[in-house]
Amino acid sequence: MGEKTSDPEAPSLSHHESSISIEKQERDAATAREWARDMDQSTTTNSKLKNPLAALSREQLLSDVEAFAKEKDLEHILDDLRKGALVAQDPRAFEQMDELTENEKELLRREKTHRWSQPFMMYFMTVLCAGSAIVQGMDQTAVNGAQEFYFAEFNVTDTWLQGLLNGAPYLCSAVIGCWTTAPLNRWFGRRGCIFISCFISFAASFWMAAAHTWWNLLLGRFLLGFAVGAKSTTTPVYGAECSPANIRGALVMMWQMWTAFGIMLGYIASVAFMDVSHPTIPGFNWRLMLGSTAIPPFFVCMQVYFCPESPRWYMMRNRYHDAYKALCKFRPSTFQAARDLYYIHAALTVEEKLREGKHLFHEMFTIPRNRRAAQSSFFVMFMQQFCGVNAIMYYSSSMFREAGFDTRMALVTSLGCGITNWIFAMPAVYTIDTFGRRNLLLTTFPLMCIFLLFTGFSFYIPDQTSRTACVATGIYLFMIVYSPGEGPVPFTYSAEAFPLYIRDIGMSFATATTWGFNFVVSLTWPSLNKSFTPTGAFGWYAAWNCFGWVFCYFCLPETKALSLEELDQVFSVPTTKHINHYRAMLPWYVKKYLLRRDVPPQKQLYDYY
Repeated sequence: MGEKTSDPEAPSLSHHESSISIEKQERDAATAREWARDMDQSTTTNSKLKNPLAALSREQLLSDVEAFAKEKDLEHILDDLRKGALVAQDPRAFEQMDELTENEKELLRREKTHRWSQPFMMYFMTVLCAGSAIVQGMDQTAVNGAQEFYFAEFNVTDTWLQGLLNGAPYLCSAVIGCWTTAPLNRWFGRRGCIFISCFISFAASFWMAAAHTWWNLLLGRFLLGFAVGAKSTTTPVYGAECSPANIRGALVMMWQMWTAFGIMLGYIASVAFMDVSHPTIPGFNWRLMLGSTAIPPFFVCMQVYFCPESPRWYMMRNRYHDAYKALCKFRPSTFQAARDLYYIHAALTVEEKLREGKHLFHEMFTIPRNRRAAQSSFFVMFMQQFCGVNAIMYYSSSMFREAGFDTRMALVTSLGCGITNWIFAMPAVYTIDTFGRRNLLLTTFPLMCIFLLFTGFSFYIPDQTSRTACVATGIYLFMIVYSPGEGPVPFTYSAEAFPLYIRDIGMSFATATTWGFNFVVSLTWPSLNKSFTPTGAFGWYAAWNCFGWVFCYFCLPETKALSLEELDQVFSVPTTKHINHYRAMLPWYVKKYLLRRDVPPQKQLYDYY
């Protein structure tokens, strides 16, 4: 063996430095082992979840299908189940399958070439989900105009009480509503949960409209919170479980767009009823504003039981005949219904095995991959509120009045916020999958910060016309950049960040986060505005947008168009490694985007397998 030679130019290490280096190497090695262990476990898990049929031989698959049909008394559709299982096992190979007729192959081709060609019931279900989202949005903003009148009628001058009246639904939703979703779904099904939540919205609307004291109004608004949490969690799940995979993402994304439409309707109700009066009923205008929110939930309640229940929910209750009937209404053919029936059954079997003997809420925070998903979901949901949007949604009329508008013009100008929010939420269906979740946030956080500062400092303009014009412009510009960014990203991001086996509880956690901080914003704005002045209050939320950009850049992984395995790899990267990578990348971004230099391709943090 050759003798080792030392490099004369190599730096020498002292004993202390050497021990520190060894300790660091040991820590890095331990981190690497932990990361590799998580990756091995998640790879095995998600290979099953991605397609639980892929690893089976043809003989084993067909044998399992026959046993399934016999066990569930579905032997009358055994032929469709066999063909459907073979297609589900390898969806790309259907052209070479002799078992399929030419008509069945054409149906499978149309799934890709005519993905929006769906049965009537699929569109009917989509209208139901859109109606539920409209209920959600209208419940949020009808109070914007109504508060301009009921504060005076009930002599509510304390800013904390004003905030509590407006924020009561979101307190109830965060503490109770979101966490009652699971038992409501378990006992009554997806349709039952939507019906109950919309019926509560319907009843609460009349309660609020008939309130004769502030505490009576507070109880009505607190009751509304039972509906807010359950509805916002269940409706997207119901839509996703009924939809075919090729349009599922787009339908789930429409939740935010139709919520924005409902937000606009809440502003329209304020403008429509602001001058209405009654000789014997005090506050008739604000009572109509709040009472009008009973209209959308009434129609949802009338419609919901004309839609089939979620096939997945039926199967979780071992009601396979009902699940098959529901799928036949949601799919173009019985063959496709049988395919999805067996595939969902196989996926549920794997998920049930994964859940056995596990404390899911505990695992969400103790397993590093799950904890990072919870951290990222918490961040996007928290920032959806602390970017300042709901301070504007709930108090824009007061903001415009403080800027110099009279009450009438303040309500009309607030309507512009709702229209802007809805119009610019539409492109998000395209941009969220084109530009990515992370890039949308990195682009919109600085812009929201700038427009909030512009709005806040506009209150210093001495001329009233210029002041009101600048305040309105700043708020409108803020809504334009919010709508495709922090508007749709949080729910989309949270829905895909968690592993499938804890996704239900993960979404409950994420939804409770957004409604909890929604309550904080609505509770504190009146006092914040009074203590900080409008300039300081807008500056406060501008600062949070700066924080949002920093955290997003250093700590938030991208989830756009990633498979289950790739998502596991992304969230298995330690946060410190994520921070160090993007810190090292800062000079690269400066050279490429600011100095406009030619630079080598950026170093990748993830190597997808």
